[in-house]
Amino acid sequence: EVEKIRIKITSLCLTESRITADETIQQLFVECRLNSFIAEETPLSLPKPTGGQRIHYNYSTVINVDKEDNHAEREYLKSILLKPDLPADSLKFTVVSDPPEDEQDLECEDIGFACVSLKEIFQKQRDIIEQDIDVFDSQDASTIIGKLTVTVEALNALRSVHEECKND
Repeated sequence: EVEKIRIKITSLCLTESRITADETIQQLFVECRLNSFIAEETPLSLPKPTGGQRIHYNYSTVINVDKEDNHAEREYLKSILLKPDLPADSLKFTVVSDPPEDEQDLECEDIGFACVSLKEIFQKQRDIIEQDIDVFDSQDASTIIGKLTVTVEALNALRSVHEECKND
């Protein structure tokens, strides 16, 4: 029951940037990745939002982290909780430009990324519910290009992993 991380990608809005100005960027989808294990992406790519609009993905996924079947994921969660020097951003959301149908020679291109720290969820003992997180430019991590509204419910799973760490 509790051995799951629930992730929801609700919506995306963009601020004025090279992304909004670039006409080759038309359709966007979002990928979510837990370390190197799991990458999930929104099944739809949606037209790039303009001036203050939001595009709504309303995409939910679940990452199972139970002991029986998902040992590697669980060990990774343990390492997040136990090793303070590990990078804090354990869930990475990437905004990807999906080339238009008639431009198949163009590649999918990462245009922005946003991160959620599972360690921080555990430290604050608070899940992230429908929260706007900053999306940074993939080419310039100091530039914010938009906001991604996400939910990450991981606290119960992290508590369970933490209990196990104490018992090991």
